[in-house]
Amino acid sequence: MIKVLYGGRGEGMSRELCNMANERFKNAKGSIVVIDKDDKHIYDLDSGIRLIDASEYHIEGPKMFSGFVSGIAAQDHDLEAIYVLSFIKLIKHSVDSLEGMFEFFNDFSIRTGADFVIEINTDGKCPEFIRKYL
Repeated sequence: MIKVLYGGRGEGMSRELCNMANERFKNAKGSIVVIDKDDKHIYDLDSGIRLIDASEYHIEGPKMFSGFVSGIAAQDHDLEAIYVLSFIKLIKHSVDSLEGMFEFFNDFSIRTGADFVIEINTDGKCPEFIRKYL
């Protein structure tokens, strides 16, 4: 399953995503991972949730992010969900160029059973390939 929180800055999507991760953690049987561009939200998340500060890994684009997520799954066999804050800032690409990335998320989710919740902060129009995940 893929869910996307899409909107402009200041709409409370980061808070909503953190709340969603905390709620999921309460009944989780596997690992919950939050990937962010920094560690700003560390105190917003339950201490059992793994927060990854992606700035330490110098991710430059969708292919690197795909490999990064695959590495997380390879190390964590009971991965239940991945929450991604500030997705556009992490991968440094425009939202319109990410159709292949969302195909990867879909295939990855089917293959591993891990869910994705992705926050996309942008003032631009939502591309058609993302709308089905809103």
